[in-house]
Amino acid sequence: MRIKTIKDTVNESTRRRFLRDTSLASVSLLSAGMADAVPEKPDANKDSLMPDPWGAAQKIVDRFSQPLVFRDQDFLITSYGAKPCELQQVKAWVSFESQANLATPTKQALDMYPAITAAIQACHQAGGGRVLIPRGNWYCAGPIVLLSNVHVHLQAGAHIYFSHQPDDYAKYGSIDCGERGRLVISRWQSNDCLNYSPMVYAFGQTNIALTGEDWTSILDGQGGVPFNADGDCWWTWKGKQRTINSIGQGKTPNFVAGKMSENTVNPTNAKSLHEITKMDAAQAQLIQGEGDRWRADAAYLPALSEANIPLAQRVFGKGHFLRPPLIQLIGCDKVLLQGYQAKDAPFWVHHPVNCRDLKIAKVLVNSHGPNSDGFDPEACENVLVESCTFDSGDDCIAIKAGKNRDTQYGPSQHMVIQNCTMQSGHGAITLGSEMAGGIQHIYAQNLLFENKNWATNPLNIAIRLKTNMNRGGFLKHFYVRNVSIPNGVQLSPSYYAFLPNSPFAAKTVASAAGAVVVFDCDYAPVADNVRTRPPEVSHIHISDVKVGNVVSQSGTYSCYQAIVILGPVASDYNGALPMPTVLPVRHVYIENCDFGSPVHHAQPLFLYNVSGMHLKNVKIGGKSMDQILDA
Repeated sequence: MRIKTIKDTVNESTRRRFLRDTSLASVSLLSAGMADAVPEKPDANKDSLMPDPWGAAQKIVDRFSQPLVFRDQDFLITSYGAKPCELQQVKAWVSFESQANLATPTKQALDMYPAITAAIQACHQAGGGRVLIPRGNWYCAGPIVLLSNVHVHLQAGAHIYFSHQPDDYAKYGSIDCGERGRLVISRWQSNDCLNYSPMVYAFGQTNIALTGEDWTSILDGQGGVPFNADGDCWWTWKGKQRTINSIGQGKTPNFVAGKMSENTVNPTNAKSLHEITKMDAAQAQLIQGEGDRWRADAAYLPALSEANIPLAQRVFGKGHFLRPPLIQLIGCDKVLLQGYQAKDAPFWVHHPVNCRDLKIAKVLVNSHGPNSDGFDPEACENVLVESCTFDSGDDCIAIKAGKNRDTQYGPSQHMVIQNCTMQSGHGAITLGSEMAGGIQHIYAQNLLFENKNWATNPLNIAIRLKTNMNRGGFLKHFYVRNVSIPNGVQLSPSYYAFLPNSPFAAKTVASAAGAVVVFDCDYAPVADNVRTRPPEVSHIHISDVKVGNVVSQSGTYSCYQAIVILGPVASDYNGALPMPTVLPVRHVYIENCDFGSPVHHAQPLFLYNVSGMHLKNVKIGGKSMDQILDA
């Protein structure tokens, strides 16, 4: 493994991008009239909301009033040797628990990777333009890598079937990692790593666009199509499901105990952190925890971050089980994603990291597999999500901001979500759980959480925050208005396991599913060994949310509970003393809302470690509430 080559490449790329961003951040933000955008930690003494949050939101929208400009020249992929493919029917997974016959390219299909790569290179070298993918079925056994000033456009009826063979995404990366393959700089659940390439990838590019003519323009990750004789697919790598009382998502496609997955101990990972770094024995033990569970890939990567292992040594790829996103853009500016359908992603569907001035509009996300988050902007700034539809196997939108020690890109901030529709998913709008760098100034308005699959695969939660004593970070200035939820959310409770010293008994806090609004500052605490960073949550305003009832076998209801606010749990802390201050969730305002009729009408609210939650003209079960609550 050529560690020197990896190290040099990683350091040069990340240093250049990070220094540029930090040096220009204050100038660009102040010149835009947004001085409040400079990242800061929450101030416990500030108790006021923004005087005009929706005016601030409009300023973000106005940034996108001028379209991106590209040279007027088309580069047709068929001019570079691409040919459409024939299809065959195979039995594949279409969700956590369901299978169906799907179309997939035949074994004789011509790989269009060389042609589209050549077209993008030619377009870029010419100074930019449009790479055109015509109507037809196309097989691509490698990533589409976007370059500056290139607009990749799918005509109506253009369907790209990305190879479902993992090794095809360890062939073309810029970093040669020997037996692990040729990999790319990536992030997996908000930790930096070298890993399989996403199906669509860009690193450090400016003025790029990926568009479709309509939702028949399809980017298909084939996440549920088997890649071996055993019937395993990308989604099998998820491993064991952990949510208690999950509805429609209780299994992982084709996974059984003993199979390798992200949650199975990987014998190729170090047996001890002392094998790869020198560090204090007590700190190493804290990071590793009891037993060898930490050696599973999904736990091993965050352990490397906690131990300050450099990116050059966080090498995954072949022999490991961290699935790549369908679309990942890192360190890019002036980005447009518009007008296509993104289908069956191996992992998260869209994952922009450290991007600026990014718009996603009129996109359909149609992916019901494990971790099929629809749109996960991470440590991004000036983002507009407009007129998209999300039908997801996980959170529809989940705003991220780093995890463990990988917070170099700062907070996620200045984002507007408007005129979108959400169907199935864990959370319609979610903040976290990976939010160590902080999240602030998020605006969501004029939304339909339709939840059309409520009877079989319901929307778990409408408005959701998740963090814990490991993920830490802060959330402040989050504003939501005008949300219609005609079919409610999940009517039964789902739970996460608590730590042995928790103040809560098992299966008593429905923080995983069942409430309309959930702020969970004790999210899945047993998953994290290091719990030393109390999160801070404040300054939230939610108004004009209307939740409808559905007629179920047990009655007519809208949710299990209306609101669950589980503030930080001090007993989870396991670091050095004195313990940092653990602040309650504070300055939450909920106004002019009707939450319908909860199943748990005897306790429609659950509050813990909350200060100053203001309810004004809030209806629950037909009864109005006007009060200030502390718990």
